[in-house]
Amino acid sequence: MKIDAIDQKLLALLRDNARQSVTDLSRQLDLARTTVQARIERMEASGAIAGYTLRASALMRAPLQATVLITVEPRAAPGVLSRLKSLPGVQIVHTTSGRFDLLAQVEAQTTQELDETIDHIAGARGVHASESLIHLSTKLDRLGH
Repeated sequence: MKIDAIDQKLLALLRDNARQSVTDLSRQLDLARTTVQARIERMEASGAIAGYTLRASALMRAPLQATVLITVEPRAAPGVLSRLKSLPGVQIVHTTSGRFDLLAQVEAQTTQELDETIDHIAGARGVHASESLIHLSTKLDRLGH
């Protein structure tokens, strides 16, 4: 499916507020309501719109955030990933290129909870080394997390 400029504008509006009515969207795009509805349905059917989800605002996030950079021993990645999935403070895990193998986004309510989660990551079987970066303040957040 090809996404044109109007579809991109529509997606941007939905990204900003997925609860907008089709009528409001049609006014903002200067298109007929039926045209906007058809475009939404086409993008849903093609998978361009995979769903509408709740995104936790900054107010709902735990007050402490950290990034943990992890180096994994050879062939130990599946076990390490399984351990990371079992830790409730671990929110996101990415594979990376370069010096580290994994990047884990961690959140906690207290410094003790953050410290324990980081210790569990560092002590997991298959973790060769880790480095933790505690987030101090947010200067830019285009994703609206």
